Amino acid sequence: MPAPALFVVSGLTLYAGAAVAVGLFDQLAAPAVGWWRIVLAAVVLVAWRRPWRRRWTGRQLAWAAAFGVVLSAMNVAFYIGIDHLPLGVAVAIEFCGPVGVAAVTGRGWRERGAILVAAAGVVLLAGVTLRSDIPRDDVVVGLLAIAAAAACWAGYIVLGKRVAGAGAGIDSLTVGMVAGALVFAPVFGHTARTVVPDPRLLAFLLVVAVCSSVVPYVLDQVVLRRVGTATFAVLTAMLPATAVVVGAVVLQQVPTWPELAGLTLVSGAIVMTARARG
Repeated sequence: MPAPALFVVSGLTLYAGAAVAVGLFDQLAAPAVGWWRIVLAAVVLVAWRRPWRRRWTGRQLAWAAAFGVVLSAMNVAFYIGIDHLPLGVAVAIEFCGPVGVAAVTGRGWRERGAILVAAAGVVLLAGVTLRSDIPRDDVVVGLLAIAAAAACWAGYIVLGKRVAGAGAGIDSLTVGMVAGALVFAPVFGHTARTVVPDPRLLAFLLVVAVCSSVVPYVLDQVVLRRVGTATFAVLTAMLPATAVVVGAVVLQQVPTWPELAGLTLVSGAIVMTARARG
């Protein structure tokens, strides 16, 4: 299947899962939902891949664990962000991470210009959000959380390319998910008293894990083995539009024209960086 088609599938499942997760925030704190997404995804992947059958080196395990910890931190921060900001706005701002990766790994005026274009889009989105009816404290917390998620996303792309290039992408993803779940267990493990006795909540969390972690991250590993980092970045330009559509249809978060302009600027910045490498 062509890489763009894989990204359409990835984006739809990713943000459909995020929309389901938003509906769970009244029952379980947003960061805990993010952690359970990793835990259940790790369970599914371990059952599927059985990574212990592969012969691992210490270096491979270390890179996989680092990848998984960054991935887990990204999920927790992202869920805090969408608990306070509209889904489409949060996703667009988070795209500073991929833009930064493409800009740093490239050379020339396009990369420098892309940073300015992305910054303009983020300023526009943040300004619109600050002037909205969302409480100011929520906006500040949401923006800080999404900034952290963007930094983690940059690390995810860099580490993910290294892990995928080693030829054990999905198995390394599995090991990484387990490592990420264990690292954050001391913080969120107590929520098991709420989740485990509630089959309905556990089922919805499993849906979130499969839709937002298993399917898109497995597809990421497939795509990263086929294309370069910059090309991967341009393909992710499809995702803000996907998030806006899912947010509008599922969560009734209809974007304003200024928000759409900000989304367009961020997506354009990603396209600029990829063309510079192409």
